[in-house]
Formats: sequence, structure tokens, C-alpha cells
Amino acid sequence: MFTFVQDARYALRTLLKSPAFTIVAVLTLALGIGANVAIFSVVYGVLLRPLPFPHSEQLVRIFDDLAGPNSQDVGMSAPELWDLEERSGVFREISAVAPSNSAVGGGERTVRAESLVTSPDYFELLGAKPELGRVYTRQDTVPGFSVPVVISDGFWRRNYGSDANIIGRKMSLDRDVYTIVGVMPPGFRHPGRTLDTDVEVWSATGFNGAPFPVPPDRTLRFVPGAIGRLKPGLTVAQAQSQLDAYVAQLARQYPAAYPAAARWRLRLVSVKEDLVGPQRTELFILFGAVGFLLLIACVNIANLLLARSSGRRREIAIRLAMGASRARLARQLLTESTLLAVISGVVALVTVLFLKNAIISLAPADIPRLNEVDVSVKVLFFAFLISIFTGVLFGLAPALQASNPNQVENLREGGRGSGAGRRHTRLSRVLVVSEVALSIILLAGAGLLLRSFWRVLEVRPGFNSHNITIASYDLFSAGYSPEKGAEFDRQLVVKLEALPGVQSVALSSRVPLGLIPDSTSVKPEGYVPQAKELMETPDAIVTPNFFRTLQIPLVAGRDFTLEDTKSSQRAVIVNEAFANRYWPQQQALGKRLSSDTTHEWFTVVGVAHDTKTGTLTEKPTPFVYLPLYQVYSPAMIIHARVAGDPVAFGKTVEHAIHQLNPDLVVYDVNSLDLNEQINTFPQHIAGTFVGAFGLLALVLAAVGIYGVTAYTTRQRTHEIGIRMALGAGKEDILRLVVGHGLRLTFIGLALGLAASYALTRYLSSLLLGITSTDALTFSTVALLLCAVSLVACFLPARRAMRLDPMSALHYE
Repeated sequence: MFTFVQDARYALRTLLKSPAFTIVAVLTLALGIGANVAIFSVVYGVLLRPLPFPHSEQLVRIFDDLAGPNSQDVGMSAPELWDLEERSGVFREISAVAPSNSAVGGGERTVRAESLVTSPDYFELLGAKPELGRVYTRQDTVPGFSVPVVISDGFWRRNYGSDANIIGRKMSLDRDVYTIVGVMPPGFRHPGRTLDTDVEVWSATGFNGAPFPVPPDRTLRFVPGAIGRLKPGLTVAQAQSQLDAYVAQLARQYPAAYPAAARWRLRLVSVKEDLVGPQRTELFILFGAVGFLLLIACVNIANLLLARSSGRRREIAIRLAMGASRARLARQLLTESTLLAVISGVVALVTVLFLKNAIISLAPADIPRLNEVDVSVKVLFFAFLISIFTGVLFGLAPALQASNPNQVENLREGGRGSGAGRRHTRLSRVLVVSEVALSIILLAGAGLLLRSFWRVLEVRPGFNSHNITIASYDLFSAGYSPEKGAEFDRQLVVKLEALPGVQSVALSSRVPLGLIPDSTSVKPEGYVPQAKELMETPDAIVTPNFFRTLQIPLVAGRDFTLEDTKSSQRAVIVNEAFANRYWPQQQALGKRLSSDTTHEWFTVVGVAHDTKTGTLTEKPTPFVYLPLYQVYSPAMIIHARVAGDPVAFGKTVEHAIHQLNPDLVVYDVNSLDLNEQINTFPQHIAGTFVGAFGLLALVLAAVGIYGVTAYTTRQRTHEIGIRMALGAGKEDILRLVVGHGLRLTFIGLALGLAASYALTRYLSSLLLGITSTDALTFSTVALLLCAVSLVACFLPARRAMRLDPMSALHYE
């Protein structure tokens, strides 16, 4: 310990004697360590930290799949839910989970909030306790919906002012009255994917009695999902095996509900995997990118230490000659590098602590568990470990090189002006080659992600989303009948169209590029479905001018009009994909179709151009549009094309709605452009971050190449003077110096491209429109690195060309 303290004090004095070197090294390392700590805090909070529930490894999501029509997560029936809990032998508890967007009254005003309908034992299943009051249990079960509801801490604070007397207060959910019995703690979150935000209100039902089917019907899959707790001792794989056997038993027992052609099965996925699995790849890619960045920073600092050690070689040689062991000297030099890394780690950690909220705000909003990301003890331990590891990593090679036991050579090379020896220079070249190779890997990954992002942006969605304000409302929760609701919709469209700056207005039951498109089972006239063919087709209920507002071309027929009412012939508009699939090489106009939504025959009056309905990368899929004034929908979304800022116009839309009904809740007010941005956000965020890391790597590589080239050129000053005295021209000196630097670049480039070819395949899930071995991307980043290396080599070459031969001959 005494020796360690002595080494640490000596190392600190040594670093303080070279403030310029210390500042550059600390900032370079702090950048690499800070990026790693920041990304690790997100990776740990999202992926590695266990869910905050007792025995969270027992929690699973239960999905119903139909392999016959290739449909996943089709929902389950109430009898199936009961059977799974009581007869399967797999679950200790099971609960339905049905998220929805509800109008919530009872506070100062009616607000829109995300609610979750569950089974009565939901909180018991999770092992969750309330902050105030109690949670509902099986004892609260009644036919239909139970009266007690539970609210979140945030909802309690925002809408009830943290009222301690909240328990027992009445609350309305979409016109139904409930009683608040509990408030959950601030850290409680529903362990599952939600519609838009966190769940604010929980209500319960046993799915028995009105308004549910009486008697229960096994064929009606109105329960959208379920969550269960496995019995103790069961792994997910074991539970899946037992469940497969039980599914086969149920299929034999109820052949009408589970026909063999549907190939019904139940699928178990751990709750944590279901929650964070989709983000796993992009987070690990970011973590790998910052790891490469740290390696490049370490290589750069190792080169700096090598250059710095050349001035201490005489000191080291004298200490070796006087009896110091090589291990003792290596330990001293490693202490210096480790101290440098620890200082950098402290600077990085303090920076991350101050910028934590800003870093989290840069993450995609759809990444779950972001609220759980913090600088915990494990993150601090990671910061400590990576600082020590970094110090050893960049300090080991220079320490071993500098403490070489050949004292005679060290004394000779440590003399005045002699500079580094051949071994010193060889090691420096190896480090530069490594730096170039690591840089090209990062640049190749960044280039692929950015190329993919631009490819997605080039996709035409089939409509023009620019300058369109969207806003949602639900007339059912406001108590409107279908007749009064349709009249309200007409008045609203007229009122909005009269506003200054409004070019066109339409209503629709869904937003283009919505994440969960509605669908209906269709029966096109004259079409005979093939065996096991899925006839589900996404649909939307729209008003006249919808196609003009979104600038969707009609390739045949007409748009809906105000005359398309319940008293007129039923009309429908289909897209080109629908017409080509069900009526190939036929005239679609005049054809008829029916659907499960209406059970009526609708005549095709128009064919619209294909649009993207779910994602920007999907192939054209059949789609149908129904007129609002014939097929009523209480929940609608305003689409207003405006001349100015669509986001700012949202306030005007809200004001216009409240003039018609001051109590109607307006929500999701935004620009339609946001939907396209959400679709490209994973590629955008990955490309942006990895691209930034790639540019930093390029800068560090250029600095490394410049440093080695400049240092080597300085050591060869005497040789250059002799060459010039013997008649070498400036062009010869340029080729000599630049050629040396470019040779190192080409070697690193070859190694880096080979490694990139092997590693970039892990980016495949994030690449759209290009392959992980895209030749254009690889050649572009290679040329970019060569150009930067050429500039880095040219600067010391220009200095060498300006040397006076006589001065160079006298240089030692």
C-alpha cells in the first residue's frame, strides 16, 4: 500500500508537470468513458434491471396465434381465459389486459387518459401494493364491470391536486360511474406495452354478465390480451410445453371453436422480453458503437503516451541501471495511466449526472422503462470498472515498451534529440493501424444506418402529410347518439373550413401510418376465397374531401359526397391493391362488397391510389374506405390542411370544437408529419448516434495518423536532409512522407473492411432498402477515410518539404 501511494503521488506530480498532455488525454478519455456510462445506464435500466415486481421472472404474456391464416395475437375468449387459470395447471394467477383511451371525469374537468381493463386479481398477480387506499381484488367481482377503480400517482397529483381525501370519490369513465379506492405509488407502471402513454386508470371485470355475452361464447375473442404468473418452479419453456398439450386437449374438446384449419396455439413470452425485446438490437448496437469509440480513444492515448515516453527514456534507463526491476517500472507507468483514466472517469461521470435528463430526452419515446433509467450503484460500479480497465488497456503497451531492460540502447536512444527507437516506432504504427481499422468499422455501420434512413425518407407514402393538423375526439364518451353525432361532425367540418388559413378539412376514423390499423373481414362480390385465405382488410370511415385533404389521387370513379347518407345507395371506395387482388383485369367500379362491420352490400364508387397504412416499408395492401354518414363512428380524427404551422393551428382547432361543445375532450393534437417521423425514428436515432460516434472516430483516427506521421517525419529529419543534399526534390519528399502514412491507412483499411463485412450483419434488422454489405456504403466510407488520411499525412509532409538541407543535416 505504501508503494502504491508513492506511485500515485509520483504519477500525479508527473501529470501536473505536463498540463497540456493531461488536459487533452482527460478530455479524450472522458468522451469515450462518458459515452459508455451514459449508454450503459440506459441499457441497464431498460434491458438488464429486473422488473420491479416480486419474482418477475414468473410473469409472462399469453398470446393466441392462428398459424393457419398466419395471424398472431388475435385475442382470446372469456371461457378460454377462465380455463387457462383454473384447468391448465400452468398459472398461479392470470389477468386480462385491455388498454383503451378514455374520457375521465370527476376532477376539475374531463380529461383524456389511458385506462386498462383487467381481471380482478391483476394487482395480486403483480404483487403490487397501493400508496393510498386499497386495490380491487376478486372480492369486488360482480357481473359486468366492478365499481372500484385505481389511479396512478401522476394522475392523482395532476387532476386531484394530491387530495388526501381522494378515496371514495366518484369518477366517470366514458359515462360510466366508478369509485376510486386506491392510488398506486409513483414508481408503479403497467408491465406491458400501452397505446400512447403510461396507464393512468385501472378498472376490473370478470367478463361475465352484461355487457358481455350471456351465456359466454368461446368463439368471441374480445379479450385483447392476458398476463399470467407461472406456478413456482416452472420455466417459460416448461410452461410452454405443458400448455401445448393443454391446447391440443381443448381443440379436441371444442372443435367448432378451434377448427383444425386455423391451427390455434398459445404462445408464452416473458413479460420483460415482450416489453423491451423490440429495442434490444438498437440499444446493443449503440452500446457496441460507444465501445468501439472508447477503444479508439485508448489507442490514441496510447500513442500519446508512447510519444511522451520518448522524453523519459534516459530517466527510465538510469533507473533500470541502478537496479529497478522492469515490473516495478511498468507498475509505476501503469499507475500513471490508471490515474489518468480515473480522473477522466470522474469527469465523465459528473458530466453524465448533469446531462442525464438531456440524454434520456434524446432516446426514442417508445422505448419502455425509460423512467427507470438512473445513475444507480451498478452504473457507478460500471464507471469505476471501465475507468480501471481503460487505464490498463491504453497504458499496458507503452509501459512494457518504455520499461524494456536493454539499458544501453535506452541510454543511447534517450540521449538528446535521438527520439524513439525502432521498436517504439513499430508499436506506434501498429496502434495507428488498429485505430484505422476500428474507425472504418464504426463508419461502415454509421453509413449503412444513415443510408437506410435516407432510403426510408425517399419512400412515398401515397399521401401528402405536410401542413396537416390532426386532432382526435370521441362523441360516445360525451353521450352523443349516432344521429346527433353525425350532425355534430357536419357542423364541425363546416366550422373548420370557414377558419382563415384552412384549405381543406376531413374526418377519418384512423390516421395514415397508424400503428394499429382497424380491419374488417370483407366479402368481395364474385370472388371465391382460397382455402385458409385471410380476408381481413384494413378500413377507415371518412368524410367527403378526405382524399382531397390528404392529396390521395383517385384513379377511377368519384369521391364521397354529402349525398352519401343512410337513405342513399351504400358506397365504398377501395384502393388499387384491393381492386387488383379481388377483381384482377376487371372494372372495379360498380362491383359490390360486404363486411363484418356493416353486414350490408356496398357498391364501389371510386378507386384510390395505394397508400402506406401501417409502415413506410410495407408492400401495397388492400384497403377500403367507408363514408361516415352511412357507417357512423363516434371516435374521429380531424385532418385539416392549413397554410401555416400545423402544430400551432392545433389550438385553433380545439377552440372551434369547444365552441360547439365546451365539455368535449380533444386529444392527440399534433401534425400528421409526426406519424412519418415515428415510423423512421429507430433508423433515425441509431443512424444519428452511430453517425456521431463514427465522425468522432474519424477525427481521432486523423489525429492518430497525423501524430505518427509527424513524429516519424521529425525522427527522419537527418535522413531527409541527406536525400535533399543528394538531389531529392520536394515531390520525392512528399511521396516519402505521405506514402508512409497512407501505407498504414491501407493496412488498417483492409483489416477494418474485413471486420466490418463480418460485423455489420448484426445491423440487418435496422436496415431498410439496403443490405448489410452494401458496396456503395463500404466504398464511400473507405474513400472518406483515405481522403482524411491524405490530409493528415500532407501536413507533416509540407513541413518536411520546407526544410533547409543544411539545417536538416545538423539535426540530431
